[in-house]
Amino acid sequence: MPYRNLDVGWLRIFDAVGRLGSLTRAADELGLSQPAVSYQIRRIEEQLGVSLFRRQHRGSTLSEAGETLYRAVHSGVERIDEAAREIRQKARTPVIRIFTDYGFAAFWLMPRVADFRRLHPQVEVHVVASQGIEEGVEEIADAAILFGKREDFREEVHLLIPERVVPVCSPGFLARFGPFTDAAALAKAPLLHLDTVGKPRWLTWTSWLAAYGLAREAAQGDLGLNTYGFVIQAALAEQGIALGWLGLIDAHLASGTLVAVGPEIAREDCGYWLISNPSASGAIQALTDWLLAQRRENRHTGPPGG
Repeated sequence: MPYRNLDVGWLRIFDAVGRLGSLTRAADELGLSQPAVSYQIRRIEEQLGVSLFRRQHRGSTLSEAGETLYRAVHSGVERIDEAAREIRQKARTPVIRIFTDYGFAAFWLMPRVADFRRLHPQVEVHVVASQGIEEGVEEIADAAILFGKREDFREEVHLLIPERVVPVCSPGFLARFGPFTDAAALAKAPLLHLDTVGKPRWLTWTSWLAAYGLAREAAQGDLGLNTYGFVIQAALAEQGIALGWLGLIDAHLASGTLVAVGPEIAREDCGYWLISNPSASGAIQALTDWLLAQRRENRHTGPPGG
């Protein structure tokens, strides 16, 4: 005949007796009477058909069968308590998920989000970055900061950073390959490309050069990379010239680790847009207000050389 599963309501009682080695001490810890604890242990032993403890004058020690059961029960109780603590912690701590791309996360958001956390220590912030944000993510995210044109998004959006792009390279690269007197000179140098899937949402070297009447595809000596962070790292390592988005690379321009080597192209209808969930909680609204304040601060100070 099939075995009957044990009633698991006794888990914590058995764990306490096995851990403390005493029915009386277990009863005190659990707020029960000693007879109630003793009765529960006898019920478990009856279900299993074995003795789980060796009763002694100064307490109880686990039998071999008791040791086997205790290892499983104690592990289970610890995991249950840990899960309960995690659930309670999450219930007390508001969690906000911000979706954006790698470049914005690395160069703009992460250097600033620590300030928000200091102002709102009770809020837990999760930054979810992807090079290709799936369509419709703004419908499920607490907040999203996405690149595109104004027409790509619904009504409730705020422009954080308009697209302003300038060619940049390291001072060492400029000394070796420069000077670059015009766009045609840039087209002859090794270029760093941000690889994209599908139609690019931002300016590429192809579209930047086309604005000056030049046609050029990727050539020998160029380097393609799949995240903007890698593009900037390659520029810092003197691997070529990158397109620099003002608002993202301002710290490098200010420190001189990157220098502008060409004219700026601006597209005011394109850039990074802040999208917040219409049913925003107080924590999400606080984040939205803080991000907009950061935008106003950026406009006041302006990028280096801007």
